[in-house]
Amino acid sequence: MRTLNILTVCGSGTISSTMVAQKLKEALAADGISITTTEVKPTQVLGHVEQGNYDFVVNTTPVPGNISIPVINGVGFLTGLEEEEFLEEVRQVISQILNNEAN
Repeated sequence: MRTLNILTVCGSGTISSTMVAQKLKEALAADGISITTTEVKPTQVLGHVEQGNYDFVVNTTPVPGNISIPVINGVGFLTGLEEEEFLEEVRQVISQILNNEAN
């Protein structure tokens, strides 16, 4: 399985996005899924998506514009209130991405 590339987004592009990225890496590693993350501010998302090879976005703050890849709200994952629901959504998006590539 290939390594997935994910943008994590928070207001400053550092603290919350880094926390979400690390937690997500650990949770998906337990499933045998490898990811790389890039932490950015909301104003940087569109440019990164247009220039990069990202699979999806996880955000803890609103993301402006029309994003051409899936955007998953990560606030519940950050706070710990809806971790399982968030991880299930992430797993579904990953499954769709990998199934599309296989076809």
